[in-house]
Amino acid sequence: MYRHRSKETVLILIFAIVVIASGADLLADLSQGADTEHMIKEAIIVSLSILAIAWLMWGLHQQRLEIRSLQQELETANRSQTHPKKYVLEARKKLGNVVSQQFSEWLLTGSEIEVGWLLLKGLSLKEIALVRNTQEKTVRQQASSIYKKAGVSGRHAFSAWFIEDIL
Repeated sequence: MYRHRSKETVLILIFAIVVIASGADLLADLSQGADTEHMIKEAIIVSLSILAIAWLMWGLHQQRLEIRSLQQELETANRSQTHPKKYVLEARKKLGNVVSQQFSEWLLTGSEIEVGWLLLKGLSLKEIALVRNTQEKTVRQQASSIYKKAGVSGRHAFSAWFIEDIL
């Protein structure tokens, strides 16, 4: 997401430069009595650039709201959990060790390991992208790579690989 935000910020700056340059040219043309057709074209460029800036800023705002919502949801989930019994904690620890060992045997990269854990925790690809500050396309590619290395067909088979014989 960080890279995505940077691209949007650069686009906002580019459109702002277009607005300033075209706006200044439009004002100069007004004072020199340029023809109407040229003035309309300049005004359209300025207007479209302003709309593009507004649209990009709205998108950034929506992303911030979604990230904030996910963070609050995670905090709420962490606070509301009752403390599990000792045997549950031990089982979780053992399962965590098994998952970590299997990730090593599959030769997952650091990013794939992080995505793998988040997949097992039930986050969607979009949520994983938000949590990891990356694009959803990147997460999708990493998930596909994980499934290929694990020799499974997809997300459900990946999760089932770890719990199939337990249940």
